[in-house]
Amino acid sequence: MDMAVLGIDLGTTNSVVASVRGGDVVIVPDRQGHRLHPSVVTLAPDGSRLYSHDAAARRLLEPLYTIYSAKRLMGQPWQSEEAQRTRKRVAYEVQQGNNDQIMVVGPDRSYTVPEISGLLLAHLRQSAQVHLGEDVAGAVITVPANFNNAQRQATMDAGRIAGLDVLRVINEPTAAALAYGLGRGISQRIAVFDFGGGTFDVTLLQVEGEVFEVIASGGDSFLGGDDVDEAVMALIARQFQEQHGYEPRDRHELRGQLVLAAERIKRHLSSNEVAEGGMTVTLEGSEEPLTVNFKIERAVLEAAVEPLIARTIAACDDVLAAAKLSTSQIDDVIMVGGSTRIPAVRKLVEKHFGRAPRTDINPDEVVAVGAAVQAASLAGGGTTLSHRPILLDVTPRALGIAVAGGYAEPIVERNVPVPVEQTRVFSTSTDNQTKVIIQVCQGESRRFTENAPLGELTLAGLRAGTRGEVKIEVTFKVDTNGILRVRARDPETDLATEAAVSVRGAMSEGEVAAAAHLQDELGATLSSAPPAPAEKGA
Repeated sequence: MDMAVLGIDLGTTNSVVASVRGGDVVIVPDRQGHRLHPSVVTLAPDGSRLYSHDAAARRLLEPLYTIYSAKRLMGQPWQSEEAQRTRKRVAYEVQQGNNDQIMVVGPDRSYTVPEISGLLLAHLRQSAQVHLGEDVAGAVITVPANFNNAQRQATMDAGRIAGLDVLRVINEPTAAALAYGLGRGISQRIAVFDFGGGTFDVTLLQVEGEVFEVIASGGDSFLGGDDVDEAVMALIARQFQEQHGYEPRDRHELRGQLVLAAERIKRHLSSNEVAEGGMTVTLEGSEEPLTVNFKIERAVLEAAVEPLIARTIAACDDVLAAAKLSTSQIDDVIMVGGSTRIPAVRKLVEKHFGRAPRTDINPDEVVAVGAAVQAASLAGGGTTLSHRPILLDVTPRALGIAVAGGYAEPIVERNVPVPVEQTRVFSTSTDNQTKVIIQVCQGESRRFTENAPLGELTLAGLRAGTRGEVKIEVTFKVDTNGILRVRARDPETDLATEAAVSVRGAMSEGEVAAAAHLQDELGATLSSAPPAPAEKGA
């Protein structure tokens, strides 16, 4: 059997799979022909597992064991603000595990977030194999440009759990730019406005033929369609309270129903001025269901989400400032992600950049198309690809370490091209110090605690000396995946240690290896129904 490589857009709400076939990029549908695969997994009490559309249909029947929006928890330690905010929003239960990991409570055991995403990726991999009639050798998986080291590593761990050889993780806006510009022979400076289900990114690129050079990147890793859904839920809840006298979001059994209603209303209002109808909900311990009549106008929704949209524009300004560019110096704006279908988003982007953004590109599929192109390019001779892109990406945030006084000292600055290696020399802070613990962070603040902590590395066995006498070289290496490795060395004795930083909330190598059997369990669950015909990508 031949070997295929995939491009996978592993999304918060939906995932998309693509592959290069005979020189063209095709979107891989599921057995029913769906091109979008909901990023949902159901861990049923009877031991079975459901995925994608089958799992999404179980959100009301199995709310405790149907897992969605897992990407928002990817690479997050339990104590993080993002983890605690997500914990309050979802219907399923999460709890703290070893090494500050977030554990999703299933009917049989608890699962790490990379395991949940690994199950979904294994399903996508197996579906692609059935559809393409080929084994899948590897994949390029996309991540938000603003994902930090821990989140990128967790995504790679999920791929390994799924039995995939992760050829590279690539930033979603970069993948979109690749799909937009490859083979067109253009010379343009473009902005990719990527507003998806859980994250927002903006990336500025210079495209010269087959060379795609990232100038600057940034965004908000906790801003997306899920937050718009929360705003719609608040509007529904207000009308519910007016009709029945209590706050429905406080009722655990109603939350899943409210989320699904909010998603449908949001989509409806993207093409209509008013959403009007009713929904019937069932309360635990009540024999009679309740009917809630609602009427939500687009203008009311736009007012509710205006602060969210304003945050996307603020992020655009931050990235433009970092690149020392103005909106007039941008040739084109590419809209990516399902949330860009909201009319208010398109209007504000057009007003801010002074030009209508490109909406002729499928915002749901363009990222997977770019990932598939990159996968084919990395795989070499196994696929036919007339154009081979050169990607020059950057670090989205500064990387540094904690120093005396609670400060952060940058080692690698923001928007430095990767791969990169930088070294700084420090000294011991106390007399007779024989060990240093190097605490690593990501962010631009001078205060260490105001940045995102990434983990730590220990160098022990230093020779004793007076304060400041013993020198320590700290080297940061960031590879093309954006993964950081840290090396600490005493140049006088050549004592050194080098490793990926020990990250709070991350799986160990042993845990990843042990979880890899999950994709084998999945194989027997796939239907042998004939695949739907592949369709060319955007």
